[in-house]
Amino acid sequence: MEAKNHWDRVYASKPAETVSWFQPHAQQSLALIRRIAGPGPIRVIDVGGGASTLVDDLMAQPRFEVSVLDISAAALAVAQQRLQARADAVRWIVGDITQVELPENAYDIWHDRAVFHFLTEPAQRAAYVERVRRGVRPGGHVIVAAFGPEGPTQCSGLPVVRYAPGELHAQFGGSFELLEHLSEAHQTPAGAIQQFVYCHCRMH
Repeated sequence: MEAKNHWDRVYASKPAETVSWFQPHAQQSLALIRRIAGPGPIRVIDVGGGASTLVDDLMAQPRFEVSVLDISAAALAVAQQRLQARADAVRWIVGDITQVELPENAYDIWHDRAVFHFLTEPAQRAAYVERVRRGVRPGGHVIVAAFGPEGPTQCSGLPVVRYAPGELHAQFGGSFELLEHLSEAHQTPAGAIQQFVYCHCRMH
């Protein structure tokens, strides 16, 4: 509840385009998803998607069936209002990714940009990975981005865990085959540069 209240306050007090993680378009994520996706239908879940515009760009291609999960209903409301009638085609899930119940083998692609690094306790990370195992079909793809070794030590006033690519992959274990890792120099709306590391894995 404490985390939910925190993120609800953030989105109630600031325009979405001013928060440090805002991207006009999630270019790195979008390029990865488009490259690995087949002709469709492709079921994608954006974990911690909040007010991100990734859903807008995915919805522009009919092959994607999109779910967006966030702990903050206020964050999801920003995206829903922006999409207007198109929001009806998206499955919106309000929940904590370490506790939410997801359907089994429901997703072809799991995407998370900047949730995993907020999980500072081993039990939280284990619960997250368990939900990935349950939710992603065998052979499905997992894209997780987190702050890299030179990234910030805090975000939105909360502590984070920074990862080198091998360290991030190691959190998931041997049943996740590492296909590639990428880095991103994200420029915040205030002009700061933040290092992100992306791991792209395939579920066995």
